[in-house]
Amino acid sequence: MSAALRQILWLRVRAGQLGAGWMVLAGLSFALMGVFVKEGARTFSSTELLFWRTLLGALCLSAVMRLRGQSSRTHHFTGHLKRSVIGYASMAMLFYALAHLPLSSAITLNYTSPLFFVLLCMIRLRDRLTPAVGLSLALGFVGVVLLLKPGFASDAWFATLVGLGSGLCAGFAVFQVRELGQMGEPSWRTVFWFFWLASGFGLIFLLFGPGFTPLNSANVGPLLGVALFGLTGQLAMTRAYQEGRRFLVASLAYLTVVFSALFGVLLWGEPLSGDALLAMALVILSGVIAARRG
Repeated sequence: MSAALRQILWLRVRAGQLGAGWMVLAGLSFALMGVFVKEGARTFSSTELLFWRTLLGALCLSAVMRLRGQSSRTHHFTGHLKRSVIGYASMAMLFYALAHLPLSSAITLNYTSPLFFVLLCMIRLRDRLTPAVGLSLALGFVGVVLLLKPGFASDAWFATLVGLGSGLCAGFAVFQVRELGQMGEPSWRTVFWFFWLASGFGLIFLLFGPGFTPLNSANVGPLLGVALFGLTGQLAMTRAYQEGRRFLVASLAYLTVVFSALFGVLLWGEPLSGDALLAMALVILSGVIAARRG
């Protein structure tokens, strides 16, 4: 094997590892964002929380871009608009689910998105699954079903369906993120346009809807937490899907479920049944298999 070929192979392996690392960071960040959403839901509506999340994130990212001399100009505005519309729908449904369901259940419903993303890749890109990655996704799916079962057996069925809808929309949004990356759009520009367009959508809904809750020192903390961890997770997820291997990154996204379940137990004493523990084990196993063989 020539030195040049070995270098190319090493770079490909390195890129896959970096993509996996970014997704682990994204998973932890989104779980922490969910924690602050649940705290903020005591004072703010889900629409308000989403508006402040995207607006504060947009302002922070814009300041960083200005310091670095990065331009927001794009030749792919239509792609950004499609990504933002479907992404906003996904986030709006997720925030509603977070306000009405246990943290682990709401996050798990949203993180059915890798399953929809893989299905979309198979339909649109005619991608083929390897046996190992197919097994990892199947295990993750079983884990998700085990965690969702209590929601359908209670009076929280509507919030459960809304949460599942957030996962469906997120899968389509992630596919669009991948497409923008292949067009040459950097991750920070993709996030920039999503945050500003989503903030515009939220402002319209609030102005013609319930309006704003007054801010004070007692209630601003959750908003800052939602914005900080939402921005970190968004950037890390976008970079993971642009740099990493699609199915490896999609499988590791299930780790967010585990982080959320642990936070739910530690912070609110949300019970974990035997089925829930088994589901977490399956989720972890699916990520390990994908990381080793994806």
